[in-house]
Amino acid sequence: MRIGIIACETFERALEALLEDEKDIVHKEYLEFGLHIHPEELKRVVLERIGLLEGKVDAVLLGYGICSSLKDIAGQVRVPTVQLNGDDCIGVLLTSEEYDRERKICAGTMYHTPYFSKMGREWFERRLREQMPDHEEAGIDVDWYLRTMFNGYQRVLFIDDGLGNMEEFEALSQQFARELDLRYERRCGTLETLKDGIARTKELARAIEVTR
Repeated sequence: MRIGIIACETFERALEALLEDEKDIVHKEYLEFGLHIHPEELKRVVLERIGLLEGKVDAVLLGYGICSSLKDIAGQVRVPTVQLNGDDCIGVLLTSEEYDRERKICAGTMYHTPYFSKMGREWFERRLREQMPDHEEAGIDVDWYLRTMFNGYQRVLFIDDGLGNMEEFEALSQQFARELDLRYERRCGTLETLKDGIARTKELARAIEVTR
């Protein structure tokens, strides 16, 4: 079988762990986080990347949630493609049911996976510089920008992905919560949605290999 992986870099840690011993993966590509901010651009890039694998793989696992623009994208490509079940990366790591539950508990939640905890405030600082290169001259500092962005939020919820080495990630997440005066909570996530996606991709690739 020949399997390709095209995924958001938020899933790199989990997918690398789950695919460590897989011999049928012939292509892995992790796209930069943030494409979802511009849904049509995300869709364009994903369609392009999948299209480039035509004839090179039997099936592709698309490591994204729906992310506003990717619903039913598997039906828009020539390469057999499996999508994950989840609205976004948080929904994938919590399951849709648990994601809905957490949103009902606290709508103003900043969700922190290990990836997001490492991203920290630096990512937002970079966005500020990109959007407003002259922000300092305008008297806008990063603290004001962050507090404005997260106005109305009440908590940071850290999601343990079950892959260990959580101390560093949790410490960064706790620091982020302190800096924005948000309460800090944690819970366990799950890799079952990713495992299911991998299993369905293998099944699809195996069926196509038989007919090749």
